[in-house]
Amino acid sequence: MFGRKEKKARTILILGLGEMGYYLAKRLQHEEFSITVIEPDSERIKYGDETLDARLIKGEAMNISCWEEADAARADCLIAVTDNDAVNMMAAQIADKFGIPHKICRVRSRDFGLPDSLLHARDLKIDLLIHPEEITAQEISNLIKLHEANGIIDIAGGEIELLSVRVLPSSPFANKTLKEISRHYNSFDFRVVAIARGINTIIPGGDHEILPDDQIFVMANSENHKDIIEFAGVSYQRRQRVMILGGGLVGQRIAELLHGAVSIKLIEINGERAEELQDQLHHVEVLHGDGSITEALTMAGLKDMDTFIAATGENETNIMSCLLAKNMMKPAGKNGNGADSTVEPRTIAMVNKEDYLVLASSVGLDIALNRKIIASNEILKFIRQSELLSVVHLHSFDAEVVELITSKNAPVTKKPLSKIAPNFRDKIIVGGVHRDGNWNIAVGDTHIRENERVIVICTSNQLKEVRRLFAV
Repeated sequence: MFGRKEKKARTILILGLGEMGYYLAKRLQHEEFSITVIEPDSERIKYGDETLDARLIKGEAMNISCWEEADAARADCLIAVTDNDAVNMMAAQIADKFGIPHKICRVRSRDFGLPDSLLHARDLKIDLLIHPEEITAQEISNLIKLHEANGIIDIAGGEIELLSVRVLPSSPFANKTLKEISRHYNSFDFRVVAIARGINTIIPGGDHEILPDDQIFVMANSENHKDIIEFAGVSYQRRQRVMILGGGLVGQRIAELLHGAVSIKLIEINGERAEELQDQLHHVEVLHGDGSITEALTMAGLKDMDTFIAATGENETNIMSCLLAKNMMKPAGKNGNGADSTVEPRTIAMVNKEDYLVLASSVGLDIALNRKIIASNEILKFIRQSELLSVVHLHSFDAEVVELITSKNAPVTKKPLSKIAPNFRDKIIVGGVHRDGNWNIAVGDTHIRENERVIVICTSNQLKEVRRLFAV
């Protein structure tokens, strides 16, 4: 989208400084984009002025004079993320008149931009149309359908996998340093590339020790998937019984996407909405009740569930309900029918406040997701697409997975990784390199060459340093 050789600051105009707009502005400023924001709310403007390196204009998105003040004709990209779908879509038309070449819009309605919609993105002159609720529901659905681990991310065209695993006290990885693990399990190359411990994300070196209850990401070739699962002490798990708390856009869509894959119960606190869902979701057992109360969850049959998903619009309700469910669901080996079960109970919470996201994982929730961050990361991926082949954000981690091509004379090509590593220890890991037609897990004596495709893992605020290291 933006030329790799371009030296001038790339300019982005953002409409709306809500949670999504603020998150995007914060992330993009770290990558040396020039950011201008139009926002009508004085409090948001004040907070942004104190915390962002961006030009902030107080005004309405539909006020053309605000666009002129923002010098919109010089912008490389528009990101319209106000709370109004119509405003965001109309903004794309205005951006087109100003000659802004790339237009990104957030909409909540499923009437626009989806395969079965009357109007598609191209009809609206939009390059990327984002549905936060839809992509969040798809993400959760994919997590439910996984048989092992808490998440699997395919990268490098599916040749490399990142497996997210919660380290149990009984895991062979527990209380061992990465050097000890690599010495013991040396039949093939793999790397632990990120550790979430409490509210902190660690990009580990060889001396880091993995502790019980750590959430780790392991990178390996896809062909070694089963070996990693075995090494990490993770059992094969097929999820069959799912309970969803909250029948809003996300909760309903999760139920639709899981149709035929699992047995589903959905709890909705609003009686009228529960009746609507009952008419629309014929394959789902819809229950009317307050899922934050122990008695209601017991009556709904939570103890026999494999997975509990909290998808209401309230952060506290989602977090507390998941904690309650975690203690109520039966562990592996027991179920309501007295039969053995190999499935560990799992909780997934939607957390709409960014500050609570890592905290939710640290207090015992298995997976915490923020729909605005998921949507924002899709936008960031689109913006970076010509400079970085791909960027994936690791859920519940303050970390990114970046695929890129090493430029000529890049600093990383000067010496083996073990010699460069001290300069970016705890910040950046080179996880894999494409060489001689194959993806190889990078180790200490790997020497990166120019024009090689590389996979890098870094903390979110280190993308600028990754660009410098690989000269992209």
